Amino acid sequence: MTDAKHSASLHPRLTEAMRMPRIAIESSEPVIDGGRFAAKGIVGQPVSVTSKIFADGHDKLAAAVCWRIKGESSWRRARLKALVNDSWEGHFTPTQVASHEFMIEAWWDVFESYRYELSKKHAAGVPISVELEEGKRHLQRAVERAQGEVRAALSDLLHRLETAHLEDERVSVLLAEETAVAMAAADPREHCSRSPVYPLEVERVRAQFASWYELFPRSETDDPNRHGTFRDVHKRLPSIRDMGFDVLYFPPIHPIGRKHRKGPNNSLEAGPSDPGSPYAIGSEEGGHDAIHPQLGTLEDFRDLVRAAAEHGLEIALDFAIQCSPDHPWLTEHPGWFSWRPDGTIKYAENPPKKYQDIVNVDFYAEDALPGLWLALRDVVWHWVEQGVKMFRVDNPHTKPLPFWEWLIADIRERDPDVMFLSEAFTRPAMMARLGKVGFSQSYTYFTWRNTKAELAEYFGQLNEPPLRDCYRPNFFVNTPDINPFFLQESGRAGFLIRAALATMGSGLWGMYSGFELCEAAAIPGKEEYLDSEKYQIRPRDYHAPGNIVAEIAQLNRIRRQNPALQTHLGFQPYLCWNDNILYFGKRTADRSNFILVAISLDPHNAQEAHFELPLWELGLRDDAQTQGEDLMNGHRWSWYGKTQWMRIEPWHLPFGIWRLTAEQVDPDLK
Repeated sequence: MTDAKHSASLHPRLTEAMRMPRIAIESSEPVIDGGRFAAKGIVGQPVSVTSKIFADGHDKLAAAVCWRIKGESSWRRARLKALVNDSWEGHFTPTQVASHEFMIEAWWDVFESYRYELSKKHAAGVPISVELEEGKRHLQRAVERAQGEVRAALSDLLHRLETAHLEDERVSVLLAEETAVAMAAADPREHCSRSPVYPLEVERVRAQFASWYELFPRSETDDPNRHGTFRDVHKRLPSIRDMGFDVLYFPPIHPIGRKHRKGPNNSLEAGPSDPGSPYAIGSEEGGHDAIHPQLGTLEDFRDLVRAAAEHGLEIALDFAIQCSPDHPWLTEHPGWFSWRPDGTIKYAENPPKKYQDIVNVDFYAEDALPGLWLALRDVVWHWVEQGVKMFRVDNPHTKPLPFWEWLIADIRERDPDVMFLSEAFTRPAMMARLGKVGFSQSYTYFTWRNTKAELAEYFGQLNEPPLRDCYRPNFFVNTPDINPFFLQESGRAGFLIRAALATMGSGLWGMYSGFELCEAAAIPGKEEYLDSEKYQIRPRDYHAPGNIVAEIAQLNRIRRQNPALQTHLGFQPYLCWNDNILYFGKRTADRSNFILVAISLDPHNAQEAHFELPLWELGLRDDAQTQGEDLMNGHRWSWYGKTQWMRIEPWHLPFGIWRLTAEQVDPDLK
């Protein structure tokens, strides 16, 4: 090939190379799977953005994060700050619950590069007459392209530069911080490079900070032979509020099928008065958009939603995509189900568990597309129209991921205040993916983390990418399906231990009614409740001796009063020389709210240990004096030095929660 032909063949590649960005923007966060999914944000809270930004040569760079609500035409901008090793960091604060997007811009900071060179030469005593003329021309060009207040400020600076008689005076003008600020505002952003545009889903505060309380409305009765109603639930609202909860969650409230109805303790034979499992949804009275007639009417439900709101409580409903064999859909839409050759439907299974009273829909049956998907979307929207904005979704990992991605986006486009809690106890990748496709918060492995090493490792994982940006953990201490082995054997102290771990470990936590009474009776050898409320009505005396109502109320009060505890982020384990005590800190980014938590994991014996106060995080020396406050009882004291000692007695309180403050911070150690 001749040189001319070779040159011609390379010309398109050369043209492309000359147009490529000169500045590299890499490893940006928060970004999920390269921007395939939206990272999570909270309205009114800063979003921290980091990136690696670099280019050839030694000239100074500048960078900014640009953000907007999805669909807007213009961008808002905030400058990024250069750290070390090409790392840059900045923040922006979304002010609206909506889908957002952001990108990063980087460019040659010509004037900052000039200022850097000028300062070095001036300090070295090198002649700088040419550099001063260069600075004057920088200002002149900036005045020509600037407008408004920026132009006025630059014009004033240029006048001061031109009328200065001494060289040091001109240098002072050119190196002044006000000059740098004005020139940055008029920067032409040469060789500007842009990252891809990344999505960010901004939700309301309860997506990150909320306390959930679960109850069966039918059990709000004083007689196991009388079915509770929505009207009965009204009487519980003040006590649930006073315990500090702000979300009241109901298992399914729909009509329950008769065919294969389960009896007490999941028995296959139900008596005529047995209520059945509320998860066997559907009967001749209706399906997923209907209310069990013994609970009340739709207007009764709306009244309850309104009454709960007056007590600061938001009603959350269970969205369980399963049907009893009596569900109207089986006759109205038989093509939405998979039928055996003998004309029967296989009941649901989750080996070794069997659910003979439940059948599942077939999302990809020929007749189910798109009718089934639309019908399920309409079910959710029906309850949104009744005032429900929070849904706990039963076993979402057994339904198609594309379905969830579509449904959640569709609902949130109509009402961005709607949130979904994923009840998925399954493989880690699937649990994370559900967070990515749109679930606002998620059940976790917290229930089965018991040792110090397990808990510290898991809390740490939740604070690191990618989980940090796509997965908000809701630490439920128990559920109607899960009676943890730890609680079965640990007594009242064990319930307090798990409550402290949940409330201090995450901004989201939940408990199923009966936990405050330390209910622990189990089916031998199983993590299941004896006489499970899923299959029978369970009246309770919520003032029974031995309850932990007051302690739960105080834990929730502490959470509300301390911003550091309103998220799972900010967790940091610290040294404590006892493997039976989990000792960690939760702190805000500016360290203005610094909470220390020490929880004994032994519900039976006293534990003691030396531990370290994290004085280095407050910029203090190892011999500094700090102030401690016990947030459970209000006691205050002074600590002297870094190494301290504790003793925890579970028969009193198996944990300590302390607010750490320092009277004076050493600026030399900041």
